Amino acid sequence: MTCPREEREQLESLIVGPYGVRAADTRGRLQPEEECGIRTCFQRDVDRITHAKSFRRLKHKTQVFLRPEGDHYRTRLTHTLEVTRLARTVARALGLNEDLAEAIGLGHDLGHTPFGHAGERALNVIYPGGFKHYEQSLRVVDVLERDGQGLNLCYETRMGILNHTYGKPDDTCEATCVRLCDRIAYINHDLDDAIRAGVIRSYAVPERIRRDCGERNSERINALVTDLIRNSTDGTLQMSPRMQETFDFFHRYMFADVYTNPVAKGEEDKVQGVMEKLYEYYVNHPEKMPRELQLIAEREGKGRAAVDYISGMTDGYAMEKFGEIFIPFAWSVK
Repeated sequence: MTCPREEREQLESLIVGPYGVRAADTRGRLQPEEECGIRTCFQRDVDRITHAKSFRRLKHKTQVFLRPEGDHYRTRLTHTLEVTRLARTVARALGLNEDLAEAIGLGHDLGHTPFGHAGERALNVIYPGGFKHYEQSLRVVDVLERDGQGLNLCYETRMGILNHTYGKPDDTCEATCVRLCDRIAYINHDLDDAIRAGVIRSYAVPERIRRDCGERNSERINALVTDLIRNSTDGTLQMSPRMQETFDFFHRYMFADVYTNPVAKGEEDKVQGVMEKLYEYYVNHPEKMPRELQLIAEREGKGRAAVDYISGMTDGYAMEKFGEIFIPFAWSVK
């Protein structure tokens, strides 16, 4: 009698096409484990990531705007969920493995710093070994989660997380799917948030973007995703030449008018100082970090442990620790 996992694996032989990765064909985990009777290996990866502490912390990490006033701006968590939903849609339409795409999408930004890319740039300058959030995301799932045991994810999930920013020639189609959906998601929702914040006006969005993609956020996403699905064939995920040119133009516009806009980024200069102070403090006082980070300091160096600790902080927690350490509080004598 077959178990639910085996039934699902048999079904995948029908619904996952020749360019997708079937769970039964995974290259396995870092540490071999007994298979689950209910879930495929990629479904288990989805659950492990969803229940991870680093995943929960994403809700209090900046996407683009530092400490925006309002409840409707994206955070790193809502970005992650939007990417994952787009990736599942594209994966289903193209006969790829939806569960693998979901696992990569949910895990791709687990290593992001507090204060968004400003925090990433700061740590990259401060830490002698350099810092890239995609490398840290892999380190989170391999080393830091479960109090230093890691999540022991499948090879395909791990490599999709690692390569989600730039990709590699031997990426799975599911990894490429997430990488493209990540870019589609962030330029669209960052534009939506910029309009909401008054950083730019909707009528100021270039006519080329409005003409080829649409006037509203949902229209733009639908146009890009639909074009991607219709023009991807034989294991190659791609947009039409016209839409790719518009998408590249859209991307350049966001970097020129939103990501470097002084209204949106005016507070970012302060991030460098906060991160430098925290890094210096924890390198000199590793005993102030949690026990699992102290062990990393002993094995891999104090700088490595400090970066692991600081990069995992939420925006609010980083400011709280900075205040505790460096800002004097009022005191009274009784």
